[in-house]
Amino acid sequence: MRENDRVTSATRQPETPASSKLSTSLEQGETPTVRPRLIATDLDGTLLRDDKSVSPRTVAALAAAEEAGIEVFFVTGRPARWMDVVSDHVHGHGLAICGNGAAVVDLHGGPGSHRFVKVRELARENALDAVRLLRDAAPGTMYAVEQTYGFHQEPDYPKLHMETPDELASAEDLLAADGPGAGEPVLKILAYHHTLDPDAFLTLARLAIGDRANVTRSSPSALLEISGPGVSKASTLALCCAERGISNEEVVAFGDMPNDVEMLTWAGRSYAMGNAHPDVIAAASGRTVANNEDGVAVVIEELLAERC
Repeated sequence: MRENDRVTSATRQPETPASSKLSTSLEQGETPTVRPRLIATDLDGTLLRDDKSVSPRTVAALAAAEEAGIEVFFVTGRPARWMDVVSDHVHGHGLAICGNGAAVVDLHGGPGSHRFVKVRELARENALDAVRLLRDAAPGTMYAVEQTYGFHQEPDYPKLHMETPDELASAEDLLAADGPGAGEPVLKILAYHHTLDPDAFLTLARLAIGDRANVTRSSPSALLEISGPGVSKASTLALCCAERGISNEEVVAFGDMPNDVEMLTWAGRSYAMGNAHPDVIAAASGRTVANNEDGVAVVIEELLAERC
């Protein structure tokens, strides 16, 4: 989801972060042992510039990677209906991981015609438990509910997203068995607090909710995203790679916020953006320049040069 045009998403911190490297390039004389077969990149704050554009340099790098036989996966917290920002840059298979791993979407149909290939929903029982536990731990928390096609929120939930909610009601009513969109999977819930520090809110929520759901953040404000147990960018990417016979060592990943930490830790090579959160820098095996400086394109160009 977006808050002031930024995406939020859901992963847990890795137990053992990889060491960081403060360079976009391989160390002099270092030879990669595994050639990449798949590039997995976050969108907001990573592939996209701050104005939400994809630079000509990045467009060319993505096309060159696909031409070289390297698959490109967009791995984002955005819902499928917000993927028009990259619809013009779909090559090859055209699949994207949306909602922080809650859905795999075929983008070939274009905006409004995306096909859900895989859905990893948040059970309503788990969602209701998460709401209850977090309300007790952080009074004043407000909620919104993201489904495959619908978006609903509580009346007091602030207007953080660029759309009008389909329904206004309490989270408990929105998540009831006979609530709005009852026949439609819940992908995640969003939790907002107007006074708590974002990282402190994330820690508190993880402790309060435990294994009932997966909690993360990528917003600069105290806005969390809560997905099904075990659902993250990393776990869904691992499923997609297994289906293709691609190992984690053959994956190169990019990200900038805590929702990317698991994915960056799982991938054989990973890069924190120059604008990345400190936890992302600690988790990634490498570092590139900021999103506004085309950090993803810089690394892709180097990867392709290695193959020559």
